[in-house]
Amino acid sequence: MSRRGLLIILSSPSGAGKSTLSRRLLEWDPTLSFSVSATTRDPRPGEVDGEHYHFLSEDQFKRDVAEHGMLEHAHVFGNFYGSPKAPVQAAIDQGRDVLFDIDWQGAQQIVNSALGAHTLSVFILPPSITELRRRLVSRGQDSDEVISKRMQKSWDEISHWGSYDYVLVNDDLDATFEHLKTIVTATRLRRLQQPDLMEHVRGLQTEFEELS
Repeated sequence: MSRRGLLIILSSPSGAGKSTLSRRLLEWDPTLSFSVSATTRDPRPGEVDGEHYHFLSEDQFKRDVAEHGMLEHAHVFGNFYGSPKAPVQAAIDQGRDVLFDIDWQGAQQIVNSALGAHTLSVFILPPSITELRRRLVSRGQDSDEVISKRMQKSWDEISHWGSYDYVLVNDDLDATFEHLKTIVTATRLRRLQQPDLMEHVRGLQTEFEELS
């Protein structure tokens, strides 16, 4: 029987492990695709249109939003960002899952969209705030000022944990990934994701009546 795809949403404060878990999911199942966002900012050196982002003019972006062509969108630091609906719709209709690495605001927009019934949302929590800061510092990528801003934003992200389907505490990356795979596998078997079930049951009913 065929399967309808899922919109898999992963959210977390910076440093909780969301990016690593997303990468592992994509490696675990090559049929799973990552949602390529649209943006109105200019491409950076090495960025390819359609691979890293869909680069749109502001007028085109606003038209897409007005025509309900974005599953979610936001205005960040003078530029618009969003998730185009058409490629996601095509993927789930073909039984392929799409992965979103977005914040709680984007997650809520997708859950409340026309495709909301086919979403699976998972929030990743750190084991402690101390550990969260340690992970950010150990990256060696950000200044103390940037780390401080990320930490300030972290609690705002964490405060929305209750709006997600599942919440995982990432105190052990391997164990957390195993839990995540279990959640994805089980949700793929959800009745709503199996459009051929009704036809199969009808076939069972016909067979039962013929044998009665």
